[in-house]
Amino acid sequence: MTDLLDTRTVGPAVLDPLAPAKTGVWSAAGVRVIRRTWPHRPHADEHSRCTTRFCARRQGELLTIQHDLRPDELCDGLALLISEELDGTGVLNGQAEFEAVFTGIVRSTVDGPLAAWARFYGNSLDRLERGAAAFAPIHEHAQTQIRGASVVDLGSCFGFFPLRLADAGYQVTATDLSAPTMRLLRRIGNMLGREVHTLAADATDVPLPEDCADTVTALHLIEHLDPATTRAVLREALRLARRRVVVAVPFEDEPRACYGHVQRFDHTALVDLGAELCSGDPILVAAVHEYHGGWLILERH
Repeated sequence: MTDLLDTRTVGPAVLDPLAPAKTGVWSAAGVRVIRRTWPHRPHADEHSRCTTRFCARRQGELLTIQHDLRPDELCDGLALLISEELDGTGVLNGQAEFEAVFTGIVRSTVDGPLAAWARFYGNSLDRLERGAAAFAPIHEHAQTQIRGASVVDLGSCFGFFPLRLADAGYQVTATDLSAPTMRLLRRIGNMLGREVHTLAADATDVPLPEDCADTVTALHLIEHLDPATTRAVLREALRLARRRVVVAVPFEDEPRACYGHVQRFDHTALVDLGAELCSGDPILVAAVHEYHGGWLILERH
């Protein structure tokens, strides 16, 4: 799994995952997604492209995507499928179209906004918690890095990790720039009996008091940010955390633009970032390790 929709950081929150839509069709941001229930007919014209699961056609400013995905296939793994078949073949123009197609597939596959997302969450959590999803080891490892009983998660997006923590008995607050995404997470959490407090907030300026949580997490967040914003977010995390800040990043040869990545990290970059944040703070210690990417742990001793 990748980071899914990049509603989690500074920038405009464009998509409302619960917006009204016709059965089998979803449209937003210049993208129309249609669930195909008829046999595939190849498209030979120069404006169309067919892949294993998709047919794409661009007419002026409108991109139309047909797909044949089933309800049981709605899960976190959609991001990789879209990346490989549509972004990797040059169909998509950037992150906004990637996000619109992702949302459109979920909404066009199951009728009814809450029913569609409930199916997506159920499938995704099952895969993540069985260890069948690519992102599963990151969530498992992140949970082992938490200290204390209360957690604030920055840039939660769909909130799979906060839902995991809530199920394990933690007091968890999920934050995200997108108010619609937080409303969705709150409703799904209530449906599942996993209480997650949600807060629509810029990760650089979270309206919570200092030292409000034992641990603050930022999982696959800062690769979406420029260096200055990264430092602002991590300083805000340090303000919120009583004990520890846990940061996870992917290691990439090049930032994946379709996911909204603008920075690449390696071990040395994380060490340098930790040293910079600890400079002038005698009780703050940084440690870096690797596990399915990189981890920066900031802790007060």
